[in-house]
Amino acid sequence: MKRKSLKTVLKLCVMAILFVACNRSESSKNFALKSVDVETDFGAIETDDVESNKPLPEFKNLKIIKSANVRYKVKDVKRATEVVKQISQAYNSYISDLRFENNLYKKENRFTLKVPARDFDVIMDSISSVAEFIEYENITTKDVTSEFIDVEARLKTKLEVKERYESILRTKAKSVEDLLDVEEKLRHIQEEIESSQGQLKYLTNKVAFSTIQIDLYETVEYIEEPEHYKKTFFAELKEGFTSGWEVLKLFFIGLVYIWPFMIIGIIVFILIKKRVKK
Repeated sequence: MKRKSLKTVLKLCVMAILFVACNRSESSKNFALKSVDVETDFGAIETDDVESNKPLPEFKNLKIIKSANVRYKVKDVKRATEVVKQISQAYNSYISDLRFENNLYKKENRFTLKVPARDFDVIMDSISSVAEFIEYENITTKDVTSEFIDVEARLKTKLEVKERYESILRTKAKSVEDLLDVEEKLRHIQEEIESSQGQLKYLTNKVAFSTIQIDLYETVEYIEEPEHYKKTFFAELKEGFTSGWEVLKLFFIGLVYIWPFMIIGIIVFILIKKRVKK
């Protein structure tokens, strides 16, 4: 009985495997890929319409604020600073905020250079010649064209408003209250005009002059100071003369301080001597 049951199970497994294999073959036939005709006739891009020699557009009336931050290792800080000063004078520049630092490891000179914007690139190339090693050079630009235009437009509008107020003040203001009211408005608009003019002047100066922050430094060989050292004969002799002179000065100064007691002592001594004689 057991053998028959095993044979039956094996037959069923074989039939199931054959059934699955038939289904897979049919599905692969149904899903066969069709041939696709690839068109290789692509239209070439015509370059006749592309103007390769067309000049780039010129950006005029842009308001750009340029600034730079550089750090150079130099052989001699003093000499390099003099060279930078000569370069700045040649291009109508000036130095501000100079700070010198000297410690056991390095000498460093940090200063700010105000240069005309038109000479910014030339001056940057010139001052880099003093560098023995360029640690870093950071250049930043800020476009303030829109801000400049906005301030100019608001200033123009305020000037027009001022003209209308002045016209009202001359022709239509009849009573004292009207005059005072128009004058107060004129005062406010004048303050706004002056503020806009100041802002416009500030932007103009920032655009006209670029800022270069320069750090020049040189390394110094560190010599450790000895904890104990022996004085030479001449050093001790000099110290002895100095100490003796100081003691002599203290002695005379002490006499000056105690002169009242000296006088009293002399008088007492004379009186005692007279009594002894009597």
